Amino acid sequence: MRHYIGLIHKDADSDFGVSFPDLPGVVTAGTTLDDARDMAEEALALHLEGMAEDGDAVPEPSSLEEIMSDPKNRSGVAILVSVKNDQPKIVRVNVTLPDDVLEQIDKYAETHGYTRSGLLAQAAKRMITETA
Repeated sequence: MRHYIGLIHKDADSDFGVSFPDLPGVVTAGTTLDDARDMAEEALALHLEGMAEDGDAVPEPSSLEEIMSDPKNRSGVAILVSVKNDQPKIVRVNVTLPDDVLEQIDKYAETHGYTRSGLLAQAAKRMITETA
C-alpha cells in the first residue's frame, strides 16, 4: 500500500487542516485530529481517482526527508495517509482515429476541462453503462 505525506496545520481558532506537498491544491480539514485524518484519506482518494480518470500521471510519494527539507513545510506536522488499493492501474494504449475526429475530441476536451484520455475514458464508461 502506498502512502503520501500529509501536513497537519492548526491555528488557534481553526480546524485541523491537512495539505499534501506532493499534490498541490489537495487540502482538507476536520474539527478533530481523527476527523482531519479521515478527511485527508478521502480527499487523497478522490483526487487520485480524478487524476486517473483524466489520464494524468500520478506522482510517486516523496520521502519525509524530501518533504521536510522544504522550509515552507516545516510548520506542519507530517502524517502518513494511506492510498486505498482500489485505484485503477493506468495503461497506455494506442488508438487510430481520423484526424478530424481527433481534432474534435481535443477541442471538446479543452473546452470542458478534460484531457484527451480523460474524455475518452468518460465517454467509454458512459457508453458501457448505457448499453449494459
